Amino acid sequence: MVIMGRVAAAHGIRGWIKVQPFTEYLDSLLDYASWWIGPEQGPWREIEVKQCEVHNKTLAAQLSDCPDRNAAEKLKGLLIAVPRSSLPQQRDDEYYWTDLIGLAVVNEAGVQLGTVDKLLETGANDVLSVKPGAEKSGEILIPFVATAIKQVDVKNGIIRVDWSADY
Repeated sequence: MVIMGRVAAAHGIRGWIKVQPFTEYLDSLLDYASWWIGPEQGPWREIEVKQCEVHNKTLAAQLSDCPDRNAAEKLKGLLIAVPRSSLPQQRDDEYYWTDLIGLAVVNEAGVQLGTVDKLLETGANDVLSVKPGAEKSGEILIPFVATAIKQVDVKNGIIRVDWSADY
């Protein structure tokens, strides 16, 4: 499963939900007739999407077993996922954000900067938010651009960067 968004809130009185997508394109979830919904650790259940549309910077969706606002409110905070097999094939230089979360980040001097906590979309370029090890607090923000990101090795769980430990 690949997490594609989360239920942000109920939307209206007829069982619609507001969805905060985690996808590059706001309308990416519109391509799927069913979603898997559940908490991060599961259990997950498949649910049919009756209608879904872009609504400002979120999505509004009506699900098959969500007849009213009370049912929609119970879904708040749950994650939305799709099977990895249903995603489009990527090129060698493309990555799903979900595959980058948790990877170790090491600079060219061999210093481990931390692990990828999340990715941020800034408009100009995406940014890795790296959580340092237990000895440090805060976050390290590294632009996801070719001059900073030297190698992404999802298989071995590491991202090599041209980034100083003291930036």
